[in-house]
Amino acid sequence: MRIPHADQDTTARRAAGLRSAVSPYESPILARTVWQLFTSIGLYVASSAAMYAAFQVSFLLTLALAIPTGALLVRVFIVQHDCGHGSFFRSRLANDIVGRVCSLMTLAPYSSWRRHHAGHHGNWNNLDRRLSGADIYSACLTVAEYRKLPRRDRLFYRLTRHPIVAHLLLPPLIFVLLYRVPFDMPEGWERERRAVYLTNIAILALMLALGALFGFAEMLVVQSLTILVGSIIGVWLFALQHRYEGAEWMRQTEWSFVGAAIDSSSYLKLPKVLQWFTGNIGFHHVHHLAPRVPNYRLEECYEAVAALRTRAPLSLRAGLESVWLALWDEERRGLVRFSALRRRPSPASAA
Repeated sequence: MRIPHADQDTTARRAAGLRSAVSPYESPILARTVWQLFTSIGLYVASSAAMYAAFQVSFLLTLALAIPTGALLVRVFIVQHDCGHGSFFRSRLANDIVGRVCSLMTLAPYSSWRRHHAGHHGNWNNLDRRLSGADIYSACLTVAEYRKLPRRDRLFYRLTRHPIVAHLLLPPLIFVLLYRVPFDMPEGWERERRAVYLTNIAILALMLALGALFGFAEMLVVQSLTILVGSIIGVWLFALQHRYEGAEWMRQTEWSFVGAAIDSSSYLKLPKVLQWFTGNIGFHHVHHLAPRVPNYRLEECYEAVAALRTRAPLSLRAGLESVWLALWDEERRGLVRFSALRRRPSPASAA
């Protein structure tokens, strides 16, 4: 389907207008950047230290502290994410240094994750340019594609998309194990491949130091609990940002950068405390429209640009329920659950 020339002109004017409106918010503010380093990395380190201290008093207290510590790890990841976009500091060197420091805590290798994530920003919710490989969170099959799969492949697809597997079991394995190898990495990414192994060495050195300082059993418990909580929250946030009730998935002929940012990226309205822990990433449509806006300016940008407030926000409850959405129905133009297929016969059986 070709886009009419008039529609192309309208889209171009809309894009230019939005880009001009958001551009004042793309500059980092050093004082706020430094403050966020303290309220993310600083508080995460302090909370982790409290977990080690609590381990000597009560395991239940350590377990309870894992929740805020894991949530702070999500906030550290948001800093790493901004560094990857070059939006946290004006200096690329400063972004890279802080991003790599964050990766020792998040376990997500900075260089390779940054490059993979750049690919995501180039084609999200584009049915003709879905990334292949291990990413099950920012892509999905269409109903027609799913029905064409052999039975064994359908069962595997359903298993890996079940909320218990996809959102509870797999997230810590992704960060602890999958990120230790250069998975799904093209041959030409030699620098990123080396960076994965260098990150592994640095993480190992850090864990050995923590073990020698606090005890290896304590280190394993504290780090395992923290990454468990942080990865589950982080993966859920990443998944719902493009797979939620009302999201649009489009073919290449329909896809546009601005349209996909506004119509295919969520605005998750969270309580203020959760919004703070998640670094404003709920304003994800703003982030996709302008990735150079620092996370601490996303809400400010949203409030200032009226065109960003034309959509209904996604509630926390709707965000939690979105974990069941696994397929794109091209006929109905909406995401559906597997249960919807039982109520709707396939074209072959209907015939």
